[in-house]
Amino acid sequence: MKTVNEIKLTVDAKSVNEAYCRVAVASFASQLDPTVEEISDIKTAVSEAVTNCIVHAYRAKKGKIYITVSVTDDSTVIVKIRDNGIGIQDVKKAREPLFTTGGDDRSGLGFSVMECFSDKLRVYSKEGRGTTVTIYKKIRGKCDDDS
Repeated sequence: MKTVNEIKLTVDAKSVNEAYCRVAVASFASQLDPTVEEISDIKTAVSEAVTNCIVHAYRAKKGKIYITVSVTDDSTVIVKIRDNGIGIQDVKKAREPLFTTGGDDRSGLGFSVMECFSDKLRVYSKEGRGTTVTIYKKIRGKCDDDS
């Protein structure tokens, strides 16, 4: 799998930037002519990953979110969303449905949602150094078949 096109974004970890990130990634992925469902899947997964950075990584401190979006020669969109925040103590535990460190107002479904809307999800984190979430989505695109 070889990268044929790539963009990089850096935004402040503020909730007002979540929608921009979601739309920017989806717009870039549109060069592969995805279905509405595929583009919606990408938007949802990116939204969850960016929201995790905003809510959990910096804990009301200022910080940046770094996003790299790659399109490969086999029509896969790879989205890396990275922060330099507090990191995740136990990634396996954090990926369990309903687990949250965000209090009563958080559902604990972020990683579960990301997994549901991607083909593969990787999470790497180091306490005190930050987290990188990599989302893989194969674009099968629209069928030429009219039946």
